[in-house]
Amino acid sequence: MLTRKSIKDVMVSIDEYPHIPSDISLKDAIGIVRSSMVDGRSCYQPMIALVFDNHGLVGTLRLRDILKGLEPAFLKPSTTVQGYTEDAAGLSVLWDTLFNRESKERVEQLVKEVMNPIRVHVDVDDPIVKAAYLMIHNDLLLLPVVEGGKHVAGLIRMIEVFDELTRDVV
Repeated sequence: MLTRKSIKDVMVSIDEYPHIPSDISLKDAIGIVRSSMVDGRSCYQPMIALVFDNHGLVGTLRLRDILKGLEPAFLKPSTTVQGYTEDAAGLSVLWDTLFNRESKERVEQLVKEVMNPIRVHVDVDDPIVKAAYLMIHNDLLLLPVVEGGKHVAGLIRMIEVFDELTRDVV
């Protein structure tokens, strides 16, 4: 039988994740991520930093997002041109030769340009299955948990959702 716990019973504190301002450079964000996740060897699961502005939590920043932000523009897929598609792994060689030059320019862009904006959230009293549904259908590993419609009370992660929903299944 499925558990009847609500999200507030399994959510985690936002303090368990590094906080990054949305208006700092990617370079400064890399410093924060390196000191909290990489060099500090803290294992935040999933490895995500929380992005804040003056109004609160506005997005998440994954290691993948940072690397994607450093990726040279010519490697990004075009949405306006249709052309021959082949395995693009060979293009990584070009990135390697241009990495230092172009990535040093791209590292100056702001975090808000490469973060994943918060699009969905759950309430503290919502059932865990609602979080599961939103995570599955929005390809997310965590969701902000709000209380009173605005205040971010915490986060719910895929690991807690998985644990709760599969506990009585097997």
